Amino acid sequence: MQTSPQIIAVAGPSCSGKSCVAEALVTALGESQCQSIALDHYYRDLRHLSPAERARQDFDCPDAWESELLVEHVAQLKRGEPVVIPQYDFTVHLRSEATSTISPAPFIILEGLFALCYPTLLPLIDVGVFIDIDDDTALARRIQRDVEERGRTRESVVSQFRTTVQPAVERYIRPSAAAATLRFEGTADLRTSVAAIMTRLDELR
Repeated sequence: MQTSPQIIAVAGPSCSGKSCVAEALVTALGESQCQSIALDHYYRDLRHLSPAERARQDFDCPDAWESELLVEHVAQLKRGEPVVIPQYDFTVHLRSEATSTISPAPFIILEGLFALCYPTLLPLIDVGVFIDIDDDTALARRIQRDVEERGRTRESVVSQFRTTVQPAVERYIRPSAAAATLRFEGTADLRTSVAAIMTRLDELR
């Protein structure tokens, strides 16, 4: 019987529906039984750069994340130790002064673009989930999210998508699906996808 937390990684292109799957898993597993970590908080802090320089950075490559800290934290959670994770402010491309303490739980959900990209993280993952989406749907969702939630202009969102986001999907993110245990389309029925993940988790018990 497994006593350490089960680590569930949910990866896929931007706006594919990863967050929706992670949130639905929390509901299905029970909030008292799991912790969910948005891996976007592990973007490297860029306070050594000017605001203009920060805005020009490529945030759509695996090196943009502090993967070393991420792997260290997941290993700590596997050992039953709490971790203090950073909080990232997308409006200024900086880590905020606030942090968040995550305590171990039977299930730890990791959600993010590159959640299946790091070779050092993969051995710690029990179930890898890949959510894919077609590029047109992803762009439409990203425009709505970034304009409403992150103070971006439509033009800047489209430019970034064409310049770095979509190329990164083809170069890094879709290839990482090879490490996934389960694969779904982001337009698929959410209940069906979550039920399949729950079945896989039951098989590991």
